[in-house]
Amino acid sequence: MLMSSAQTEVAQRSFARSLPALSILALAMLLGFAAMQSFGTVQEGAKAEMGLSDYALSLIQGLSAALPLALFSIPIGILVDRHHRVRIMIALVGAFVAGTWATALASGPWMLFVARMLAGVGATGALTAALSLSADLCAPDQRGRALVIVGLGKSLGQAAAFGVVGELFGWFVAHPAAFGGIAPWRGSHLALAALATLLMVPLFFLREPPRREVATGLHAPFRVVAGALWQRRGFLLPLFLGQVSVVMADAAGVIWAAPVLARVFKLQPQDFAAWMAPLMFVAGTAGAALGGVSADLGQKGARRGGLLIGAIVAAAIGIPAALFPIAPSVPAFAVAFGTLILCGSLTGAATSVALTVFIPNELRGLCIGAFLAVAGLIGFGLAPTLVAATSGLLGGEQHLAGGLAIVGVATSVVSLIAFIVAMRRAPIGQRPI
Repeated sequence: MLMSSAQTEVAQRSFARSLPALSILALAMLLGFAAMQSFGTVQEGAKAEMGLSDYALSLIQGLSAALPLALFSIPIGILVDRHHRVRIMIALVGAFVAGTWATALASGPWMLFVARMLAGVGATGALTAALSLSADLCAPDQRGRALVIVGLGKSLGQAAAFGVVGELFGWFVAHPAAFGGIAPWRGSHLALAALATLLMVPLFFLREPPRREVATGLHAPFRVVAGALWQRRGFLLPLFLGQVSVVMADAAGVIWAAPVLARVFKLQPQDFAAWMAPLMFVAGTAGAALGGVSADLGQKGARRGGLLIGAIVAAAIGIPAALFPIAPSVPAFAVAFGTLILCGSLTGAATSVALTVFIPNELRGLCIGAFLAVAGLIGFGLAPTLVAATSGLLGGEQHLAGGLAIVGVATSVVSLIAFIVAMRRAPIGQRPI
């Protein structure tokens, strides 16, 4: 029997048929988030070589990511809404690959700062394009599963930032004459940059999918698009606040986890790489899967904002998990840290699904870009420095663990309240508003 045009479109947008393209997007996210977070694993080596303080490290790790996000995320989002997304994504992947090369070759703090800027804007900008592409590759009722695949790549990248980079660091420590006696933290980034250059090739085989669920037109004036987004502020503002607060807790945790392990438990990157990488991967993957599944299930119920129930539960669990820096032992540290990453990944997946389900196609890139700008400016720009400032108020750099715990718990409480408000203000019905 012949299928109708609607049935044909549904078949073409099935999860199974979209899996190869989604896998390429996941690979790009793996590379991007490995590049973006790689420096945090080996930053103690750079600190010793360049004589950097915790405050300087917080700027290199945080502000270097926040500044380009604040400046470029919205323009990138608009480009994603209106132009060829695959080409945009290739350019952004090239940016974070270049940033990884530049990190390895940085001659001083300022060059290192610029290199981390490139890595940050490339990875997060590519995420905007990947989410937009994923939404058009699958039908709305399968979108949670599609975003799980992209989230899987992100989780693998975060794990690789600890595991692969940590193991590379250990190899260069064990072979001090390799590559002309290059410092281990630099050698780790050289190897990562070479691998990323090779693995970005599949992106050139990705095809642009047709855009669907368009409400105002792809080329509507910006004031019309911005106005349409502003009309949705009752739902979007608390949703943004909830996820930005989660990003603050997660960014601070990921950036300062390695220094806490080094200073409190006297571990080096090669000592914790073997267990930190699987922990990051399992927690991130499980969180993304649970977030996608809970969002898809929430869409089937009649409860208003049911799509966000999983995010609320995860935000609540994240409050005690944020105490991981003051855990009494390494195993307790690992359990709490892994739980925090799982909860952050779950809320991120649920938020992404909410944006792709409730927001029309031509607004998604701008909406995601605006979120990344705010999340970058506050989450990456403020959170790491806030931890350094809090530890200073507690008595100095030796109180890093306490400062990190205070910031993590406070931001997790804010996220819980904000997600509850967002759920109550969610649009009625699972369709773009």
